[in-house]
This record gives sequence, structure tokens and C-alpha cells, in this order.
Amino acid sequence: MTEQILSLNVGRKVQPGDIVTAKVDLVYAHDGTAPLVISVIKDEIGLERFEPKTSVAFFIDHVAPASTVNSAEVHRKMRLLAKNNGINLYDVGRGICHQVAPEEGLVRPGYVVFGADSHTTTLGAFSSFATGVGSTDAVVAMLLGKNWLKVPEPVKIKFEGSMQKGVMGKDIALYLVGLFRAGSMTGKSLEFDNVDSISIDSRMTITNMAAEVDADAAIMPTDKKLLNYYRFELGMEVEHITPGPRAEYADTVIVELNNLEPLVSAPPNVDNVHAVTEYEGVEVDQVFIGSCTNGRLEDLEIAARILNGRKVKTRCIVIPASIRVYQKALSMGIIDVLIKAGCVVGPPTCGPCVGAHLGLLASGETALSTSNRNFPGRMGHKDSKVFLASPATAAATAINGKIADPRVYL
Repeated sequence: MTEQILSLNVGRKVQPGDIVTAKVDLVYAHDGTAPLVISVIKDEIGLERFEPKTSVAFFIDHVAPASTVNSAEVHRKMRLLAKNNGINLYDVGRGICHQVAPEEGLVRPGYVVFGADSHTTTLGAFSSFATGVGSTDAVVAMLLGKNWLKVPEPVKIKFEGSMQKGVMGKDIALYLVGLFRAGSMTGKSLEFDNVDSISIDSRMTITNMAAEVDADAAIMPTDKKLLNYYRFELGMEVEHITPGPRAEYADTVIVELNNLEPLVSAPPNVDNVHAVTEYEGVEVDQVFIGSCTNGRLEDLEIAARILNGRKVKTRCIVIPASIRVYQKALSMGIIDVLIKAGCVVGPPTCGPCVGAHLGLLASGETALSTSNRNFPGRMGHKDSKVFLASPATAAATAINGKIADPRVYL
């Protein structure tokens, strides 16, 4: 699918290793990476005004609302540049870039997407070639509508069977990270097959965490579920991107979904993956359910199902990934269940995932989080610890105040 998308994009057949100049269909940045974007445009190039040559979006999501004067200044500069240059601005409260972009129909099958964030791979769930780039490369794409890239080698991941009770897309993602190991997929794209049993929300979780093995991209095929998403959620008819009958891969991995169990990534590295049963009983000071990895409706729904009629025994912070997710969760009664269980529900933002605000950890504290990274200092003090797991495992852990197996509650 990588070669298919890029061949259609550049107008000729390409193969792994080729250097191509691709038309970029969408470029985006957020308040963590936009400051350098703005600096390059204004200070290095000397432009106050310009006409973007492609679709450009700014998202204020990492520190939103502003928690410091510095972050408020960053937001002000983003708003000003967006207003003066016709850039789509998704301001405080709209949600996390990787969630909002597909909700707004900014990405479609066959698109080439450059995002100034490593987790841009998330958008590959929508059959696009979506890759994380530096702020300067994002600027080039904004000003020229194109940029160069090296065609990565495709690695096929075929799913067989179906997930068992208590197993979620996050567990698939953690399994793959533990299997491949961090940094192993540089110069490669992950291409998924037989995804019919996996929800769109879970697909986004899986492609999101492709960044943790340094994959250039992660692409899900266009199937009935995806077509229905565009048709009924967005009112769009889109192209089909599926692998051809003669598609060749650098490697093929079979994942037996029936054999997967709830997993955790233990500190201090994301690829330190184990069965949740190996860490049952480890006390935690905080549970976080949210982020671009697991702040979607499916995630809040399973958490509410487990927490319904129960009380948390440790502080539990829940942050929907977007205002649309928040509104749907409200209408379904999910937010009410979470609040009654004792959770703190925050506005759509990245929040504690990046150690920015709304739930940082103190020295010696331990958290279980549904986010995507757990290196020292990621969510607060350098001497804090973070376990990564699914929303189901997170909810079970919140009930116990200790890491727990969610299957007991389902």
C-alpha cells in the first residue's frame, strides 16, 4: 500500500529505497512543534504572510488551556499566524491533533500527510501514508506543497482470529512493540491485513504506537468499516487503498489475536512488555485514561463499563481525546458513570501524557497510563514510574489501587 499511495502521488511506479518528491495533501503542527515552524517562517525565511500551497492545520492541544505564560504566548503566536495566512486553527478545547484531523475529514485514503509530531502515524488507520517530520520539513511542505521522502520497505502484519474478553487494540499495539522492539522499524512501513474484526478506534491505537518502533508509516487497508466511517460520519465517498495481489514485503508477521492477553509496558522502556498478570498487585498513585493513543469513545466506554457502580481507590484522571468524543460520551451517560466512580474528567488535551499539566507525577510516584511512552520523566518527575496499558486494564487498576487484570470485571 505504501508503494501504491506514493506511486499514485508522484505519477510513476516507485519502489523501496527510491527518493521521491511527493505532493503533501495535509501538513499539521501543534503547540509543541509550531513555535519552531513559526520561527523558521518568520525569522529564518522572513515571511510575515504567505499562501499555503496545501491544506495546513494548527492544533492547540498539548498545553490546552494554557498552564503557563509561556504556553499562552505560544498560543497567541499560533492564532496570529493562522489568522493572517489562512491556516485552519483548532483552538483550545477542540482536542488532540491526531484525533481531530480524521474527525474533521482532513485525511482520506491515499493521502500523503506530514505532521510535525512522531505520532502522525496514527492517521495511517485511514489508509493514508502519514509520517512524522521535523518542523522545518513541515514548513517546506506548507510553502511548496511538496517535499522529499525515501520510500520505506513494507512489512506485512496479518491478523488472524479475534480478540478475547478484556483484550483491546492497545494490547495488540503493545504486543507488536514488544515483538519488534524500539527503533527496529526505521525505514520501514507497517502494512496491516485482515483487520475486519478491529474497530476504527483500535486501528488508530495500533497505528499510533507504530511510532514506538520508529516505523516511517503504518497503513490500514480500506475496508467496509472505513468506508462506512467516511460515508456515515463524514458524508464522504473515498478511494479504496488495498494491497495488490502481487504486493511484496520485506517481512511478514502473523498475529494470532486469540492468543493475546492483557499486557503492560513496564518502566523504563515502552518495549518492556509483559502480561498484566506478571505485575498484578503493584500499587499505583494515579491512573490516566486518555491521550492520542486511548482517549477515544471505545476507550471511555470500556472504562465506564468496568467502573459502573464501583469506586476508584486511587486518583483517576480521564481526558477525552476530542470535544466530539466528549460530547458523545456525555450523551451516552459515560461521563456520569466516570464521575460517580470518583474519576476527574478533564477537557480535551494531551495533558499529563507529555508531562505538561493536569496530573503530573511527583518523585517516587507510580502511574498506570493509557498513553504511549513511559521513559523516565515523561509524565512528571524523573524519579516517577509509568506503566502503559489498555483502558480496560486502567479501569480495573483504578478500582484496586493496584495493577489488576480487567478480565475479572468483564
